[in-house]
Amino acid sequence: MSNALSTPPAGIELPAELTPLLARNWAQITEKLSATTAPDTSVLHDLARVLVGSDFVAEQLSRSPDMLRSLLESGDLYRGYADDAYSRALKQRLTDVTEESDLHRQLRQFRQREQVRIIWRDLTRSAEMEQTTWELSRLADACIDQTLSWLYADACKRWGVPHSRNGKPQQMVVLGMGKLGANELNLSSDIDLIFTFPENGETDGERKSLENQEFFIRLGKKLIQALDNATFDGFVFRVDMRLRPFGTAGPLAASFAALEGYYQDQGRDWERYAMIKARVVAGDQRAGAELLDMLRPFVYRKYIDFSAFDSLRDMKQMINSEVRRKGLQQNVKLGAGGIREVEFIAQAFQLIRGGRDNRLQQRELRNILPLLPDAVGMPPQAVDELHAAYRFLRNAEHAIQAIADRQTQELPRDERDQARLAYSMGCADWEQFSAQLQQHRDAVSRHFADVIAPAEEVDDNAESCDRTDWLLLWNGTFDEEQALEFLQAQGYDDPVASLRELNTLYNTRTVQMLQQIAQERLHAVLPNLLEQVALVDNSSATLSRVLVLIQAVLRRSAYLVLLAENPGALQQLVRLCSGSSWFSEQLSKQPILLDELIDQRSLYRPVDKQQLQNELRQQLLRIPEEDTEQLMEALRYFKGAQVLKVAASDITGVLPLMKVSDYLTWTAEVILEAVLDIAWRNMTEKYGVPLRAAGEPCNPDFIVLGYGKVGGIELSYGSDLDLVFIHDADPNLFTEGEKSIANSVFFTRLGQRIIHILNTFTPSGQLYEVDMRLRPSGNSGLLVSSLKAFRDYQLKEAWTWEHQALVRARVVAGDPRLAERYSAVRHEILSAARDRQELTKEVVDMREKMRAHLGSKKTENTENPVFHLKQDKGGIVDIEFLVQFCALNWAGQHPALIEFTDNIRILDAAENAGLMPAGDAEILREAYKAYRSVGHRLTLQNQSGVIGDDEMSDYRVEVSRIWSFLMGD
Repeated sequence: MSNALSTPPAGIELPAELTPLLARNWAQITEKLSATTAPDTSVLHDLARVLVGSDFVAEQLSRSPDMLRSLLESGDLYRGYADDAYSRALKQRLTDVTEESDLHRQLRQFRQREQVRIIWRDLTRSAEMEQTTWELSRLADACIDQTLSWLYADACKRWGVPHSRNGKPQQMVVLGMGKLGANELNLSSDIDLIFTFPENGETDGERKSLENQEFFIRLGKKLIQALDNATFDGFVFRVDMRLRPFGTAGPLAASFAALEGYYQDQGRDWERYAMIKARVVAGDQRAGAELLDMLRPFVYRKYIDFSAFDSLRDMKQMINSEVRRKGLQQNVKLGAGGIREVEFIAQAFQLIRGGRDNRLQQRELRNILPLLPDAVGMPPQAVDELHAAYRFLRNAEHAIQAIADRQTQELPRDERDQARLAYSMGCADWEQFSAQLQQHRDAVSRHFADVIAPAEEVDDNAESCDRTDWLLLWNGTFDEEQALEFLQAQGYDDPVASLRELNTLYNTRTVQMLQQIAQERLHAVLPNLLEQVALVDNSSATLSRVLVLIQAVLRRSAYLVLLAENPGALQQLVRLCSGSSWFSEQLSKQPILLDELIDQRSLYRPVDKQQLQNELRQQLLRIPEEDTEQLMEALRYFKGAQVLKVAASDITGVLPLMKVSDYLTWTAEVILEAVLDIAWRNMTEKYGVPLRAAGEPCNPDFIVLGYGKVGGIELSYGSDLDLVFIHDADPNLFTEGEKSIANSVFFTRLGQRIIHILNTFTPSGQLYEVDMRLRPSGNSGLLVSSLKAFRDYQLKEAWTWEHQALVRARVVAGDPRLAERYSAVRHEILSAARDRQELTKEVVDMREKMRAHLGSKKTENTENPVFHLKQDKGGIVDIEFLVQFCALNWAGQHPALIEFTDNIRILDAAENAGLMPAGDAEILREAYKAYRSVGHRLTLQNQSGVIGDDEMSDYRVEVSRIWSFLMGD
C-alpha cells in the first residue's frame, strides 16, 4: 500500500493508553501490505478501531498481505452474506483438493479470512450482535458440511460405501449442539457435535468390509482432525464431542436406534436442556430431521413440567460452585447475572411448557424471549431488560475474544486490556463500561431469582440473643468474668476452653490484618455461628473444630458470605463438626466443599453409581479435554464432595456401615473410570492407538484391577487403592500414530499416567494414594502386565498370600471384554486343587508374621492394654484370612465361593455350601461388621484403630474359636 498508510490517520479519538497499542499494530501490518490504492478515510478509521480491539486481526493481516486488499476489493467487509455464501465459497475452494493435508490448509486459510471479516464487522458495528452470531454459525456449518462431504467421498474410496442391511446407502448426520445448534456461535466458540447415522450394516469394500459404526467412527475422527488440529495455518474450530451418549466413554458415532434407546432409557434432565438446541449442521439433512422428530418427546413433555425448575436450579448451583471454585465471578458467561442465566430463564420455560406450546420449541434465544409475555406471563419490561442485557453481554464477550481469538469470557484485569474493551464497547473508560455492565448483570440476577432461584429467606427473629453481644465477646469488650458468664449462660460446656479458642483466633495476625470487607463478612457470620455451636452437646469441642475452618477461609472470605447467606448450611456445618473431628479437618483442608452443605436434599442422600457417573460427567464436560490440570482439580473436588456427603450421612446415622463402604467404593470406581479415560486420551493423542495383530485398534484392551478394600467393596475414609494394571495387546506391535511406540511401552506409560493423575498433590490435595505392590513380582515387576503374563505368574510363581489377595481382586475400570477374560483366569487360578495341610500352614504362618509385626505389643503396654481391631488375635484380619482360606481350599468344588469379592457374601457362600455351621458364619459376619463399624467411628474422630483390651471380648473369643476349628491351631 502507499505511504499514506505509514501512520494511523489523524482525528481518531483514542484514550492515551491505547495510542502505543495502535501504533504497534498499525506498523505491524502496513510494512507488509501489498501496494494498492489507499482506502478512504472512513475505512482507515475502521481499520484503526479494529487494530485497537484485535491483536488477532493484526497478526492475520501481517501474515497474509493480500487479505485486506481482497476483503476491500470484494466489498465483503461492508456487506452481509447470504445464508449459503460460506458454503458456496468453500465448496469452490475445495474443488481441486486431492490431498488431506491440502484440505486442512485450505480450510484454515478460509477460516482465517472470514474470521478477520467477521471481527472487523463486529468491532465497527457494521454488523449487529445477532448478525455476527448468525454468520459465525453459518461459517461453522459450511466448514463441517463441506469437510464431511470431502472426507466421506475419500472414505468410501478406501473402505467402500456403507449400506443398511436392506441395501440403502448410509451417510453421517452431524448434530450441532449448544451455541452452534442455536445459531448463536461466538467469536471463539468451540463446537459441540454429535455424530450419528441412520442404520447399522456394513460397507461394500472390495477387499474388506467394515461395520457401519466402525466406518463412521473412522470418518468422525478424520472430521475432528480436519477441524480441530492446530497447524502452521492455525485451526478451524475446536471440537467437543462430550455431549454424545455416555460422553467420552461412549462410541464416537452411534445409530439412530442407539440414540433413541439411550435418551429413552438413560437421558438426564441436563441432556434435555442440551437437546433443545440440537440442529442438523452437516450430512444427511432429511434423515437428521427424522432423528430430531424421534427425539422430540424426550425434550418436550406433553404435560406442564414444573420439575424443570428443580433441574435447572441444580444445574445452576453446580455452575455457581464452579464459579466460586475457579474464581469466575468476573466471567460474563458464568458469573452472576451473566449470559448463562439469561439462557436458563428462557430454557426453563421451554422445558416446562414447550410440550404444550409449539411456539417455544425453537433453538434461538432471541426468538424465545419475545414470546414470554404471552406464553408465560412474564412482564414485557422484564423481557426488554433481559434482551438488552443479553446483547450487551454477548457484545462484551465478542470484544474479549476478538483480542486474541481465545475462548474466554473473563473480564480483563490488565489496565490496557480493560481500556481496549471499554473502547470496543463504545464506552469512555473502564468505569463507564463497568457501571453499564453491573446494571445489566443486576437486572439479569433479579429476573433469574424471580424465575428460577428464589433467595433463601432468613428469619431475623430466630436469633436467641442480640448479635451485638456475640461481637462484644469476640472483640474483647467483655472482661474475662463477663465473658465466661456469657458463654456459660449460652450453653457452652467448657467456657474457659471456649474463650481461649476465641481469643487465640482473634489475636492471630491473619485476623488483625484482615481488610475491611473481610472483617465485615466475618462479623456477619460469627454471631449465628457461635449461637449454633452453643446448641450442641459438645459445644466447646465443636467450637474448636469450627474455628479451625474459619481460620482456613479468612483470606477467601467468599466462603464466609456463603455461610452468612445460607443459615441452613451453617447449621449443618455445626451439626457435622459436632459429630466428627475428621469431618471438620477435611473441610479445613478443602473449604471449597462448603458449597455442598447448601442443599440438604443432596447432602444426606448420596447417589448410586450411575448417578455418580452422570454427575462427574457433567462436571468434566465444562472443562476443555486438553486442560489436564483443571480435570485433575475437578476430580479432586468431586471426590471430596462425594466423601463429604457419605460422611454426613454416616455421622447422622442415615447410612449403615455397609452402605457407607458401597458409596465410597462406587466413588473410587467412577473416578478410576474417568482417570483411565483421561489418561487414554492423553496417550493416544500423543502416540496413536495401539494395534492388534489384525491391524485393528485396541479399544482399549486395558483393565484396572482393584485389590484389598476397593476390591472387596469395603473402602473407608482415607483408604488407599491397591491396584494392578493388565492389558491384552500384542506387546511386539506398535501404535498407529506419527510418534509410534511399542504397545508394551504405550501401556507402561499409560499406567504411569494413571498413577500420576491419582497420586499427584495439587492445590486440592491428592486424589488417592496408590499401592502397586500386589502386581506380579511386586515392586520389581513390570508396572503393566499382559493377561497371559499375569496368568503364567499366578499359576507358576505366585505365593499363597498372592492367591489370598486375588480372592478380593476384581475389575474396577476398563474394557468389559478383557474384564470377562480376566474373570476366567481368576476362576482358573482360585479353583486350582490345593493340599489342605500345606495351604493351612502357609496361611497360618503368614498370619503369625503379620500379627507379630503389625499387632499391638502387649508386653509394652501392661498398664493400659489395647486391642488392635485389625491385626490382633480374633480381629478383622483373622476373619479375612478365614474367608480367603475357605475360598482357596474349596473353590474347585464350590464356585460360589469366588463369585464375589466381599467377605460377607463369601461367608454366605461358605455357609450355604455347608463348609461351616450357620451359627459360626453368622458370628463371623456380625463380628466383622461390628469391628468395621467401630473402626469407622474412630476414623471419624481422627483416632487410631485400637480400643481397650477389655472391649468386644465376646467377638474376639468366638473368632479365635472358629479360627482354631478351621485352621487347627
